[in-house]
Amino acid sequence: MIYCVEDERNIRELIVYTLESSGLSAKGVETGSQLFKALSEHPASLILLDIMLPEEDGLAILQKLKSSEVTRDIPVIMVTAKGAEYDKVKGLNCGADDYITKPFGMMEFIARVRAVLRRTGKEDKENATLQIGELQVLVQQHQVLAAGRKVTLTLKEFELLKYLMENQGIVLSRDRLLGHVWGYDFDGETRTVDVHIRTLRQKLGGCGELIETVRGVGYRIGG
Repeated sequence: MIYCVEDERNIRELIVYTLESSGLSAKGVETGSQLFKALSEHPASLILLDIMLPEEDGLAILQKLKSSEVTRDIPVIMVTAKGAEYDKVKGLNCGADDYITKPFGMMEFIARVRAVLRRTGKEDKENATLQIGELQVLVQQHQVLAAGRKVTLTLKEFELLKYLMENQGIVLSRDRLLGHVWGYDFDGETRTVDVHIRTLRQKLGGCGELIETVRGVGYRIGG
C-alpha cells in the first residue's frame, strides 16, 4: 500500500488515481494523524509526503516516521511545491528517499516511485499475488483466479475484492469500503456495497464463501 499525504483534494485524488491505474495500491490522507491511523490498520510500502500540511508539516511527520522502529524502514518521497535547494537538502537529510517538486509529469512520477520501490526492495510487495485458499488476485495483471478458473470482474468488483484481500481478517464497514472503492464524494447508498458483494460471491463460485458478512458492521474475507 502506498499512502499519499496531501491536503489538496484534487492533487491527492489525481496521484492516487495515477498510482492505481499503474497497478499499485494507493490511499490518500490529508494529515499526519490520518496517516498514522492508516498505518496502524495497514502497513505501507511507500509514503508520498507533502511538506505544507495542516496540523504539522511534512518534515515533522518524516522525523516521526524515521524515529520509530515500526515505521523507520518505510521509504518516503517528498512531493511538494517547495523546490528550493535548502528544502530538498533538509528533506533528504531527514531521511527522505527522493524529492519530487510540483508540478511534475505523471510518467516521470511513476518511474521515480517504481525506482524507490525497487531500490528499497518494496516493489515485489506491490506487485505480489494476493491469495487466500484457492482464490488469487494477480494485482499487476488485474486478473482473478478462483480454484484455477479465470473470473471476469468489473473494475469496481476487482477493487472491492482486492481491498478485502489486502485487509484479510479485518472487518471493513460499508462506509469504509465505499470510501476506498467509490471515493468519499460518492453520493450513493451503502446498499451499493451489498449489491457488489452479492455479485462477487456469485462470480467466485465456491471461493465466494470466503467473503463473510459481519452483521450490523460490514464484511471481511478469510477471517
